[in-house]
Amino acid sequence: MTKIRFLPLPGEKVAALRAGGRDAYDCLPERAVSDGEGNACRHCLGLIPKGAAMLILAYWSFDTAQPYAETGPIFLCADPCRPWSGTGMPSMLESSSYLLRGYTADQRIRYGTGKIVARDEIAGYATELLSRDEISFVDVRSARNNCFQTRIVRAS
Repeated sequence: MTKIRFLPLPGEKVAALRAGGRDAYDCLPERAVSDGEGNACRHCLGLIPKGAAMLILAYWSFDTAQPYAETGPIFLCADPCRPWSGTGMPSMLESSSYLLRGYTADQRIRYGTGKIVARDEIAGYATELLSRDEISFVDVRSARNNCFQTRIVRAS
């Protein structure tokens, strides 16, 4: 059986953004205060506590510009946080459903893999997709707003 792993945003990208780096649209991240309602950090993969400083920015999770390289808004803890290194489902995935899509090694959507699944079905569907040789990774997006949540890969 294929084992899976949820990936945080890379630490070097997060550090650059916190230090004034520009987002996917060449804008500075916006600074805001978390209201504690679903502001999920894509680095620690946890919810940003109410009253904590956060960054809001456009994020692009792909290496090159191409038609399937989607961009969307994300949140990050404004202050340093530990990158997710856990096993199992990150606590930030608390909505009832998510959009999952499988991608090939050249970062193209594999048609027929996009599916809205219940939270409890994320691991099962990702495992199913990653058991296919042509699928290199699975991106998890909000089923309501299409925001990038996290990437799932085969565990080593």
